Amino acid sequence: MEYKKINIDDLAVLKEIVGVDFVFSDEEKLLEYSSDETEDLSFPPEVVLKPSKTKEIAEVLKYCNSNNIPVTPCGARTGLSGGSLPIFGGVALSVERLNTILEIDERNLQATVEPGVINQIFRDAVAEKGLFYPPDPSSKGSCFLGGNLAENAGGPKAVKYGVTKDYVLNLEVVLPTGEIIWTGANVLKNATGYDLTSLMIGSEGTLGIITKIVFKLIPLPTKDITMLVPFSSAEKACEAVSAVFRAGITPSALEFIERDAIDWTLKYTDVKLQIDTDVQAHLLVEVDGDDMDLLYKDCERIFKVMEVFECGEILLADSESQKNNIWKLRREIAESVKSNSVYKEEDTVVPRAELAKLLKGVKAIGEAYGFKSICYGHAGDGNLHINIIKGEMSANDWNYKLPLGIREIFELTKNLGGTLSGEHGIGLVQKDYMDIVFSKKALHLQKGIKQLFDPNQILNPGKIFV
Repeated sequence: MEYKKINIDDLAVLKEIVGVDFVFSDEEKLLEYSSDETEDLSFPPEVVLKPSKTKEIAEVLKYCNSNNIPVTPCGARTGLSGGSLPIFGGVALSVERLNTILEIDERNLQATVEPGVINQIFRDAVAEKGLFYPPDPSSKGSCFLGGNLAENAGGPKAVKYGVTKDYVLNLEVVLPTGEIIWTGANVLKNATGYDLTSLMIGSEGTLGIITKIVFKLIPLPTKDITMLVPFSSAEKACEAVSAVFRAGITPSALEFIERDAIDWTLKYTDVKLQIDTDVQAHLLVEVDGDDMDLLYKDCERIFKVMEVFECGEILLADSESQKNNIWKLRREIAESVKSNSVYKEEDTVVPRAELAKLLKGVKAIGEAYGFKSICYGHAGDGNLHINIIKGEMSANDWNYKLPLGIREIFELTKNLGGTLSGEHGIGLVQKDYMDIVFSKKALHLQKGIKQLFDPNQILNPGKIFV
């Protein structure tokens, strides 16, 4: 795809739309917006724009669409699939100034927000009113809600409460042509035409730019219990996961962490935890609700399930600080790996009962191709994050042999009834593998949707599809 290079006349128009103080073309700013958290990839835009109003975004898109200038929407740039990388240059359009919680409607348990609001700030704001917004990705302290919608983010709480899409009622969206639409209605039931709201969620900024979000909320659970369950076998830990649900228990979180993931995190962070030498994996389990007696009964039932799978001595967090320490261990795994090794992260997901087979297969593929992997993830959802470590692999093997191994991992995932991504999206780095899970016809239909919304292919081009 050939796009127009931005010239001085284009910059003058963009400055008039957004304001001269919010248009950046200096090298330092372009480099800052050239990357997200995906590996070490960097694609500088030609200009960075920071609009503050829906109308400004509409005018930018209308101008860029008319002049064949690519626009890549971006937020906090915490993504792991390269979704916000401006690979064709052009405009990096940041929504960071659209950062207002517009309304928290306590009567209807709803909230209207802008896309640049940080996930944790929103969660805290509704919690003050006794309300709960469950989606909690690991980057919740920095990621934007708009980006969460773009990737349909999940997090540990998804196992009980669902993912981002389960809490979105309505969206204000700017189309690539500059037209502004609302996708739905602020109601809990809606059987009116096609579901454009769901279509936008997970579309990775390729169909439109979200400028307002109407969320539904639920009452805030007031109590929770956290436990860490050790296993001498990682496969046994995975097998225990589906058994918990078969026993009629739905935890608010059920996370898998293999031994190497814990060792890396303990080494590179200030988290303190004593791990016996024979422990090969942990399950981090949380239950929540409003009645501590019922929660303790759930814990007793979970203990009985875990014993069947030969768990070790279970650590029950007896203080808020110990609970926070356990969760910090889980949430800092990705950063520990990223900051200390060249790696690639895959976001596989299978039916939870197949998790043990997936883990075993991943390790076997790693042995065959000469790479090591560090695995952890949202076991209750069957969502396994696979961090592939370069280690001693040659540059040639890393660049040319490893993709074959990754393809085998995804083929295994598909054969187990799963798919390529549970919550990170496809973006740039996984698009070569879409043929594994979709037929030619299914891909053709999806590309047709993109063509309908964005006939000039100016919005986040080069993502999702080859």
